[in-house]
Amino acid sequence: MKLTFIGADHEVTGSCHCLEACGKHILVDYGMQQGLDVFENAPLPVPEAAIDYVFLTHAHVDHSGLLPLLYARGFRGQVYATDATVDLCSIMLRDCAHIQLMESEWKARKAKRGADIAAVEPLYTMEDAEGVIKRMVACHYDSIVEICDGIRIRFTDVGHLLGSASIEVWLKEDTTEKKIVFSGDLGNERQPLIKAPKRTAEADYVVMESTYGNRLHPAPEGDFATELAAILKETFDRGGNVVIPSFAVGRTQELLYFLRQIKVDRMVPGYEKFPVYVDSPLAVEATEIFHDNRMDCFDEKAMALVKEGINPISFAGLKLAITSEESREINFIETPKVIISASGMCEAGRIRHHLKHNLWRPESTILFVGYQANGTLGRAIVEGAKEVKLFGETIQVQAQIRQLRGLSGHADQAGLIWWLEGFEEKPKKVFVVHGEDSVATGFAEMLKIEHGQRAYAPYSGSVFDLGANRFTYEAEPVRVEKKRPVASGVYARLVAAGQRLLAIIKKLDGLNNKDTAKFADQVLNLCDKWDPDK
Repeated sequence: MKLTFIGADHEVTGSCHCLEACGKHILVDYGMQQGLDVFENAPLPVPEAAIDYVFLTHAHVDHSGLLPLLYARGFRGQVYATDATVDLCSIMLRDCAHIQLMESEWKARKAKRGADIAAVEPLYTMEDAEGVIKRMVACHYDSIVEICDGIRIRFTDVGHLLGSASIEVWLKEDTTEKKIVFSGDLGNERQPLIKAPKRTAEADYVVMESTYGNRLHPAPEGDFATELAAILKETFDRGGNVVIPSFAVGRTQELLYFLRQIKVDRMVPGYEKFPVYVDSPLAVEATEIFHDNRMDCFDEKAMALVKEGINPISFAGLKLAITSEESREINFIETPKVIISASGMCEAGRIRHHLKHNLWRPESTILFVGYQANGTLGRAIVEGAKEVKLFGETIQVQAQIRQLRGLSGHADQAGLIWWLEGFEEKPKKVFVVHGEDSVATGFAEMLKIEHGQRAYAPYSGSVFDLGANRFTYEAEPVRVEKKRPVASGVYARLVAAGQRLLAIIKKLDGLNNKDTAKFADQVLNLCDKWDPDK
């Protein structure tokens, strides 16, 4: 039984861990790196085609975004996730593929015109996204799922995102039995709309996030709706727009929940009919999925509205922009308005167009409502950048820059400790991951000194033997010097095909000799046909 740390080790994005047990290779999450890449991720310990299962904590791209790449390189196993996570991934992974294709085409056009931009191949295609979506297995919360001989799992709601979960994994090899719990991203108890996080009672080992492991969420001034309404009033009085970079899934729906309350309670006097534009096809689809999964995931306040026949995330004046033309038209409407658009860290998507039209306007407000990873455009703006580059142009930052503090999908330090103290006996080890370098290290030390936990913050590439309760390899940090060029998409697919072929060959051991001989002849014939030296 072995656990290898792959991604989001001393970093906040790119979550991935690899379990080896019962003759199976399992990934827990396979997320995309976002923002500044500080440390090199370890390679997967086996080819992608040899991965048997993926256990997915939730749908956010930094946990799920590389699943289509896994498929492109030969993975043909099953991806286990909650019902709502499967629903969300069905739109989010397609959206990731679409964004990559659009950016690849844009860079190719710029490169042809002589711009100092290198053309790149997308990491994966829409077909790859479709392929891995078809391999997803939907699971109910709180139900034990038999994966194979010796491996069982259970998903527990941790209130971070619709469908988000911690995952309990029971492993049994011969007479050795171990239980490991992956926290996923733990939710903020004050988060609206969805249920509060639940704790787990037993574990031998715990792998837990530490995004806010060094701080407490500040208390809002009154409640979130009141604070938001005040920002809207100030901005509308100046004649400006409130532009909100927001994650299409989760944060957008929470904002709609507050905006409905503001509208109903007439909390912005003089502007009761202000329009709200949600400019993200993904956010529109996600909002429908939120409504479809309301019975399993909404909290008591939201369900009380549902029982009265009220949709808690819809209201008069809500306008949805689907097409590119509808998106462009928003910036030519002079009425002061709210514009909610993705991505939440301003790294891609339509939000960049709205920033281009509003960052230079002193009367407008750019309102940040979530975590901004190190190295992202959002982080730069929050930290006071005077100018930024958008679409090759330098834009002066003259708008009001505000943050709705405390509105976070992540548990703060107190929430993390509350969840960990839910275990009736202290785990043998607590592995701290998914936090910036100093945060992960500091949180692990605090758990040791102040709470008596056997806590560690391993670096990517570290390997832990669960049966022997010891590290077999403790990796040193390897800092990223520069981004590696992305290999040709066609060549990468060819390598993946070769890896898958090797995986199939291993499975044929012991089968009918006549059949395997025929397969060998077919492979050799293909090699003769395509060998460039022949």
